[in-house]
Amino acid sequence: MAATKILGWRYEPPYDFYNNEYDTEAVKELLENNYFVVVNDNDEVIGFYCAGSSAQVPTGAQVGAYTEDIIDVGLGMVPTLTGKGNGFTFFSFVLESLYKTYGNVPVRLTVATFNERAIRLYEKFGFVKEMEFTTDFADFQTMRKM
Repeated sequence: MAATKILGWRYEPPYDFYNNEYDTEAVKELLENNYFVVVNDNDEVIGFYCAGSSAQVPTGAQVGAYTEDIIDVGLGMVPTLTGKGNGFTFFSFVLESLYKTYGNVPVRLTVATFNERAIRLYEKFGFVKEMEFTTDFADFQTMRKM
């Protein structure tokens, strides 16, 4: 099951921030919400993305980060592929999939501010920083592509 694989991914510090716990609630989140699995030509799970409120950080809603009606996207790639130049192709696929589903609409994402590698990638796609907010466990910024 793809959800089990995704929840078992373990990233090296500082990206271990993105490690998930495997429990019933986490599996339920992946299976019952707007999550999509990305597989390679060998049918191996290489990533996932989610759209809508599943891609939002709950504290962000409390501070007004998600007041506009825009498609939010969240994503994750298997740890063995990160940091090796695969992000551009992967994110291109995610955006193309979103546009096929929702049309040519504005897209927003939320990223931890320490994740400069991801922020540089998103900027290559024309995403610009909108706002920052802090949670109990990290600082985040929203970015938008028009």
